[in-house]
Amino acid sequence: MSGKVTELETLLVPVVEALGYTCWGIEYLSQGKHTLLRVYIDHPDGVSVDACAAVSRQASAVLDVEDPISGDYTLEVSSPGMDRPLFTLQQYADCAGEQAKIRLRTPYEGRRNFQGVIRGVEGDEVILQVDEHEYLLPIDSIDKGNIIPRY
Repeated sequence: MSGKVTELETLLVPVVEALGYTCWGIEYLSQGKHTLLRVYIDHPDGVSVDACAAVSRQASAVLDVEDPISGDYTLEVSSPGMDRPLFTLQQYADCAGEQAKIRLRTPYEGRRNFQGVIRGVEGDEVILQVDEHEYLLPIDSIDKGNIIPRY
């Protein structure tokens, strides 16, 4: 996890929780002049547009005061949705039995993209079953992981 994401979590998780939501995760994407800060919030009863707006207002106020991002950026607050991104080992453990897509930062056994069933976690690794093979993927090597929704 990058230092910037850790810094943003320190600022924003208390804001989200004070409003009664769980901070599911934070994405910080900086590409030249275009910076995107995406905050995913969750709640057992779901997340409404009004909830996203309330968190956005409070988060914006904190970000304006603390100024952790230099230059212009776009703040998005949303629900993780059905194809929810996974950020932590605990989230992978909680989603055991679900289908997921995982992209690694660097190739493992010649590939970066995996799709299979999350079997759980072991230490700091995610156990992903792809067909008849189980892969142990270190959480630090995962660039992106998402649940594949069941319809």
